[in-house]
Amino acid sequence: MTDAKQIIDETVKSNDVVLYMKGTKTMPQCGFSSKVAGVLNYMGVDYADVNVLADENIRQGIKDYSDWPTIPQLYVKGEFVGGCDIITEMTLSGELDQLFDEQGVSYDKDAAEKIREANS
Repeated sequence: MTDAKQIIDETVKSNDVVLYMKGTKTMPQCGFSSKVAGVLNYMGVDYADVNVLADENIRQGIKDYSDWPTIPQLYVKGEFVGGCDIITEMTLSGELDQLFDEQGVSYDKDAAEKIREANS
C-alpha cells in the first residue's frame, strides 16, 4: 500500500464524514468543492476536510482510491458517496438525510429541508 493510499484509508476510516476537496471547508478553492462544503456546513455536519491542493500525492491518490476522477469526494463511515453532482441530487431528493440517519451522522434536519425548499 502506498503512503498516500494508507493516509487516505486511515483518514476515511477514522472520521465519520470526510470531504476531499480543493481548499478547506472555510475557504473552498473551486465551485464544486464550495457547493458540497456549503451543503455540509449549512446542515451542521461535523466533517473532516482534506485539501487536495496541499499534497499532489493525496490529490492523485484519492482519485485512485475511489476510482473516481473528480474532486470533491465525500465519504461517510468509510464509504465513498460521490462528488458534487451526486451530493447535490442526494440533498435535493432527501437521500443524503436518509444516509446520515442510517449511519448515525447528526445534522440539522430543518436546514436540509430549507435547502430543498429553496431549490424547489
